[in-house]
Amino acid sequence: MRASSETASPENAELKILRRKQVEDRVGLSCSTIYAGVAAGTFPKPIQLGAQSVGWLASEIDAWLRERVAASRSAEGQS
Repeated sequence: MRASSETASPENAELKILRRKQVEDRVGLSCSTIYAGVAAGTFPKPIQLGAQSVGWLASEIDAWLRERVAASRSAEGQS
């Protein structure tokens, strides 16, 4: 267990990789929509795991989801 005074950073944060199907299930988007977002720069880029496999950092997917919630909530307030 880590000391409570330690702060989360890329160096000491637990890294969890999500595969494509897990990402689809987590964010509710199709594969093609995810890759369109990656190409447009509006969705986190995957990391290469092997010759033909990629994954996404769970922390980046979580951050993307938080941003979407915040954007949605601020848009509601402007109505």
